[in-house]
Amino acid sequence: MAKTVNSGFTEFNKDYVNLDSDKTKTARSSRDWLFGQLNNFPNNDDTFPLNYEEKHIKFGSFSRNTKIRELDDIDLIYCLHANKAYYSKSSLYTNRYYLNTENAGDRLKNLSDDNKLNSIKVVNKFVSGLSNISQYKSAKIHRRQEAATLNLTSYDWTFDIVPSFYTQSGFYLIPDGNGNWKSTNPALDQQYTTEINQKHNFSVHQLVRTLKYWNRRAQMPTISSFLFENLVLNFAENQDKLSDYIDVNLINFWHYLKTAIHNNVNDPKGIDSNLNQLSSDDRNKIYSKANDTYTKGYEAYRLETEDKNQSSAINKWREIFGNDFPQYT
Repeated sequence: MAKTVNSGFTEFNKDYVNLDSDKTKTARSSRDWLFGQLNNFPNNDDTFPLNYEEKHIKFGSFSRNTKIRELDDIDLIYCLHANKAYYSKSSLYTNRYYLNTENAGDRLKNLSDDNKLNSIKVVNKFVSGLSNISQYKSAKIHRRQEAATLNLTSYDWTFDIVPSFYTQSGFYLIPDGNGNWKSTNPALDQQYTTEINQKHNFSVHQLVRTLKYWNRRAQMPTISSFLFENLVLNFAENQDKLSDYIDVNLINFWHYLKTAIHNNVNDPKGIDSNLNQLSSDDRNKIYSKANDTYTKGYEAYRLETEDKNQSSAINKWREIFGNDFPQYT
């Protein structure tokens, strides 16, 4: 129950958008515990690839503090030792790499085809190794064949474990789902998110999360989480100053989205030239939804600021966010 729009958003974000703080602490501890378990794999299995513990990284929306409830998965990159393998880049395909293992040890050679490390075999090696972890419930290869997905009996969430190799050029090679490898650098995603959040007095994380809730329930073609997050970050980057009121920032974002959804969206890592692979039809539908939501949000703002009618304004926000948004009291 809320007396004002501002208190309504505070309650809404706390109870329905943001992750529960106690669950977040438990999730971080469970992630650190899992890293410890994974680091034992090469010691317990002399066929398991050696690790490069210093280069393991936490990534994904949970790490960037942009995850919304309910917590369903946690991403981590587990770095392997090259063990005299070396990489080469395809001259025919964009962002396709090969890991050549003719000089590598048997731990990698045994997972290779024609002296090229097969990333699907590496992921499956993780899947088989995970069955030896205490609290094991199930493990399987991720649907995109880029990670091993672990489900433990103690937690509601799963872990997506992405095997990787760190290069001297500063980027990681991770499975591409087809047996080869592709480059990534999650540290640059984290840096971009942090810089924009700091620029606007640490208000951007919340803006991203609230808008992700809207994106998930809006009746329109799905905008992938990573693309949508970057749309919000790009919007915030282009603002000299965000409003102190989240409803104003939401309204301004929907106005921005109407145009931005038709444009290319750059990858902060500089790896993909355009994150926006939506079809023209999907972009038009998203434009229509953004325009409709902008109109409703602006009307809510008018009711609050001009008519001084908090009740009607809150009801208008409930049209946008649904019954989880508090009622006026």
